[in-house]
Amino acid sequence: MAVRGVFGGSVGDTGTTSFLDQVRTEPTLSPARGLRRFLAKDPQESDLSRRRFRLREGASRTVFTDAEKSYVFGFNAVMSREVEKVEEISEEQRPFGYEGAAAACTVLDLLTLTRGRRLHELLAGPAQHHRHAAYLGAGRAYALLRLRPVWGARRAHPLLRWLAVDGFGFQWSLTRTDRMVGERTMPDLLTRAHCAVFDQGLGRLLWYHDCASPDDVSARIGGYPAARRADLWSGVGFAATYTGGAEIEELWWLTEHAGADGFRAHLAQGCAFAVAARLRSGALPDHAAQAVPILAGAEPEEAASWTDRALIALGHEAHTHEDFQSWQSQTRRSWTRRDRH
Repeated sequence: MAVRGVFGGSVGDTGTTSFLDQVRTEPTLSPARGLRRFLAKDPQESDLSRRRFRLREGASRTVFTDAEKSYVFGFNAVMSREVEKVEEISEEQRPFGYEGAAAACTVLDLLTLTRGRRLHELLAGPAQHHRHAAYLGAGRAYALLRLRPVWGARRAHPLLRWLAVDGFGFQWSLTRTDRMVGERTMPDLLTRAHCAVFDQGLGRLLWYHDCASPDDVSARIGGYPAARRADLWSGVGFAATYTGGAEIEELWWLTEHAGADGFRAHLAQGCAFAVAARLRSGALPDHAAQAVPILAGAEPEEAASWTDRALIALGHEAHTHEDFQSWQSQTRRSWTRRDRH
């Protein structure tokens, strides 16, 4: 029986789209016009090697480049007024496309002072099955404009909007890698409540930065203060499941490293959130289906249900940062209880 995922929709379907199929069906966009043409992104921004990331040759490098390529496409689709073309990219890449579309909508909303109108319309329409990705994208927009992340679309999910801070953390770290990864600084824009969620976005970025190498990612996290490492591991667990990039043996090594650092439950929790979001978006990619039993120690449907039960337990009024943290901690407790049996 299918289980309702935490982000809505049923879970239990699996599927994948080959890279060759994606290349064959890749749509094209019309040039952006007016002021929007100055906001459109250069497709070369998806080449992470230009940012001095430690990219390995092979599948991992392709995975991360494809994700950013889809993000840039979605961003430019909004600028070209052709957001419907995001539906034409492969199902596996579509969440990244809507992440970019949400970033573009948020940039336009902020620049035109429309109080989140475009983002809300995207969430209520084309991106209704990709709300997680859309909030991550909204956060990336705030980082692009160097503004403190705020909610943007208050009529949407009261807890998912905290993910804008995660997206902010990813984008801020992406464009300031030397400071965020090398010097391990924290932006002055953030409140104390934001910092933990910011580090989850930074954790996702570290997975990209070190090209899904468990040894390198673990060593990188080990350089941060202990108080920050739990959230970094949560972000890594999310990225390893949501985006992929690692082989099965490397995923096992990742669990070993997280356990040795004392944050195995946080890795599992990040994985559970990722599979819930992926199942909400559509068919579960093969890389995610392979990652969940290793990182979460459960089948995808069960891991996704942990987040669902935790959300129900919080009630309809949950909306604060403390509620968001409780959502995550209760998900970790579900993993802990299962791991003990």
